[in-house]
Amino acid sequence: MLPDLQLKDHLRLRKPHPCGSYEWTVVRLGADIGLECKGCQHRVMLTRRELAKRMKANLTKHESPGDSAIIEAD
Repeated sequence: MLPDLQLKDHLRLRKPHPCGSYEWTVVRLGADIGLECKGCQHRVMLTRRELAKRMKANLTKHESPGDSAIIEAD
């Protein structure tokens, strides 16, 4: 399954970047995903399919629309 991402999500990939960092920030969305290394600020572009293979975890917590509390007025 292809990942559902948003800008500025923090991702952990399976293999480290040569600088030693495993963590990346999403900086571009589209057919290709732009990532920026959190260690050295190097930028790369990956297809969604390639990113799905390399991604280990999305470290950003997102609220789904059903999770928000509903406040009812009297």
